[in-house]
Amino acid sequence: MKIYSEILPDQDATVVMGCRLAKSLTSSTIIFLHGDLGAGKTTFSRGVIQGLGHNGNVKSPTYTLVEPYELSGLNAYHFDLYRLSEPEELEYMGFRDYLNDHAVCLIEWPEKGAGLLPKPDLVIELQYAEQQREVTFKAGTELGETILQRLKNEI
Repeated sequence: MKIYSEILPDQDATVVMGCRLAKSLTSSTIIFLHGDLGAGKTTFSRGVIQGLGHNGNVKSPTYTLVEPYELSGLNAYHFDLYRLSEPEELEYMGFRDYLNDHAVCLIEWPEKGAGLLPKPDLVIELQYAEQQREVTFKAGTELGETILQRLKNEI
């Protein structure tokens, strides 16, 4: 499994890193986001969604479970499964309908959907590093490895 890490000094750097990742995405991608409350998962997702071309606000989907963003090229679906009681609730919300050839799915708290979620292309972990954050990318598929290579080459 390929791994890449970087220190993010502040919230702006977290958004920029999300934008950088977005520029490395060229096809449908499943991304799992792990981290404690307040670690920057939604901030990172905001960067990805803005990097894919969204110009408006990026809301946290904590209460709605999913926020869709229809963009030219790839659509983005931002999931927050924190409030999911059981994985089967994904079936009720029509989760499979979001998985298509033009979708980037950013999934916060994926462990809440264990057993029903597809294998992720990328697993992103955000951790506190004193006043900063550390982001770690792990490839879960060949597509994930390709994306990480593009991301590293951009530096």
